[in-house]
Amino acid sequence: MTHYDVFNGDADGLCALHQLRLAEPAKSVLVTGVKSDIALLQRVSAAAGDRVTVLDISVDANREPLLAMLARGAAVFYADHHSHAGIPAHPLLEAHIDNSPGLCTGMIVDRYLQGRFRPWAVVAAFGDNLDAQARLLAGSLSFDAAQTAALRQLGICLNYNAYGDAVSDLHADPALLYACLHRYADPFGFIRNEPFYERLRTARDSDLDCAIRLARPLSSASGRMLVLPDAAWSRRVRGIYANQLAQASPGAAHALLVTNGTDGYAVSVRAPLQGSRALQGADRLCRRFGGGGRPAGASIARLPAWALREFIRAFEDAFKGAA
Repeated sequence: MTHYDVFNGDADGLCALHQLRLAEPAKSVLVTGVKSDIALLQRVSAAAGDRVTVLDISVDANREPLLAMLARGAAVFYADHHSHAGIPAHPLLEAHIDNSPGLCTGMIVDRYLQGRFRPWAVVAAFGDNLDAQARLLAGSLSFDAAQTAALRQLGICLNYNAYGDAVSDLHADPALLYACLHRYADPFGFIRNEPFYERLRTARDSDLDCAIRLARPLSSASGRMLVLPDAAWSRRVRGIYANQLAQASPGAAHALLVTNGTDGYAVSVRAPLQGSRALQGADRLCRRFGGGGRPAGASIARLPAWALREFIRAFEDAFKGAA
């Protein structure tokens, strides 16, 4: 029997898997990649007798290979929070899929494990820009302000490492980062003792400084839209910078576009965190342009340059009155 752990390379996917393997240790084949690499099940050739754990990747992006491996007799545990068109019904599929606003996969796994490793769910929620929910979880553990702030920084840094067009853009392959993370049952131990964490924080701060200095605004009446140049640092920082913008102006929607050569953009969209449009609409907007995600935050891997004006109009319509 082979056990496969298939997970998104961001903070949510890392922390979801970490919680599960702390509770249920297993020697497994790791399948992951950059945050935008979500069609991961096509890499897995699981068959009868094999077990597959799938975390924080969309059912819709993996439906065909999921159905195929179930038909071959593989047992699948699937936890996720992204929007979907329906969950397959199959006796070999154990699905914990909930796309309710304000929920991430790490929180779904925390619910499944009845809070056994909740500090890592706090890290996952902070990494997914769910600060209010993360603080509630931290409060349930009686963490003080300094402890909560430390977990927030860890979540942001883990999330930062996942962004890029390829693993070569990242500071660490998410599979290697998971192996490093998994040496620590306590996130505060990772923060105190892991040398790579301080290097990651320093790199994040440098990339954020570049973004703040070099971002070019686009006109929008429904939120804030910024364009970053074509560079490895901008690809790395686009997710956490979009989150930072959303936290700074929680009543507004945000779109961060990273130039991709001369033919288009990679786009990160954040719905407002507060108000009548809170935590909704980003996934619907991005699906119109071949992207996807969740209601609070979504992305488009490649928006053609000729579609920019159409995207701006669609952004205006999606979040009209939110700014």
